[in-house]
Amino acid sequence: MSTPSIDETDLPRDVAGAARLLGDAISQVQRVIVGQEHMVQQLMVALLAKGHCLLEGVPGVAKTLAVRSFATVVGGDFARVQFTPDLVPSDIVGTRIYSARTESFEIELGPVFVNFVLADEINRAPAKVQSAMLELMAEKQVSIGGRTYPAPKPFIVIATQNPIESEGVYPLPEAQRDRFLLKVDVPYPRGNEELEILRRMSVSPPEANRVLDPASVRHLQDMASNVFVHNLVAEYIVRLVLASRTPADFGMPDLTGVIQIGCSPRATLGLVAASRALALINGRDYVLPTDVQAVARDVMAHRIVLAFDAVADNINPTDVVDRIVAMVPAPTPVWNEQQREAAHQSHAHQPGRS
Repeated sequence: MSTPSIDETDLPRDVAGAARLLGDAISQVQRVIVGQEHMVQQLMVALLAKGHCLLEGVPGVAKTLAVRSFATVVGGDFARVQFTPDLVPSDIVGTRIYSARTESFEIELGPVFVNFVLADEINRAPAKVQSAMLELMAEKQVSIGGRTYPAPKPFIVIATQNPIESEGVYPLPEAQRDRFLLKVDVPYPRGNEELEILRRMSVSPPEANRVLDPASVRHLQDMASNVFVHNLVAEYIVRLVLASRTPADFGMPDLTGVIQIGCSPRATLGLVAASRALALINGRDYVLPTDVQAVARDVMAHRIVLAFDAVADNINPTDVVDRIVAMVPAPTPVWNEQQREAAHQSHAHQPGRS
């Protein structure tokens, strides 16, 4: 049963209140989804950062169920589009239809004009459909018959793709992969999680309750965009991206022949936005280097194009990102004398304590 819309006076005004509200929303999704904590958290990160998310995993690991449950918890309109090789752009964005009553053409908008679009098996869509999705994802608008129609706010595309299917598949071009803020790999559940899935889903599957609505989501997005990013953290983000382009300059000459194309500037902006969102989820109004490291793999890996020999050697882009994160030094906090003294007193040995 859904909860009533959140009153404007009930919107969180501080970071702690926002973190509690976001924690409740994530908990509701995890009532339905067993495990996959990282995927659920990254869906919330993408929403707060106003970005799109690509989920990749074999069939049956609850990708679609997670997105449907997430949309229920967050509120707003939801539409699921099953991508197939015979799809045409007008099937998703809409088209002009001749009306005999008015003797003129009228615009019939497609199913993508909702807050949440689940693009199921997006890699099965042909090139024309993927190009239509580019404008929708990048500009959050659609052009039909010479007129532009904006998407509602908030708006997020969550796409899924099957990594093992080869027949009737059109791999996403680099330009479209770059439009996704995050690409999350969805693994098989662990043994204990598989047992919990059996127990929870085989009788009466649980349902998630709505926690947010579009107004509260927009408010939380504004709070996330105002999370403080220190200059040292911003420079750290830039160094991570530059290391993917010229790894030899950062002590990784062996990656020069592995990486063909490094991350684009969208990765820099994406790291900042995703780090801010994660900091808000964790109840902070400032970004730490650990926030950047936590989102680096999902923000950077799908933007790196490996050389042919690296692909032949089965090198994974996520391993390349892990290497970059390990090699590029993160800034360390420097405390002033008062903070250092307070920390020293809190850790000082006291009589009677071991």
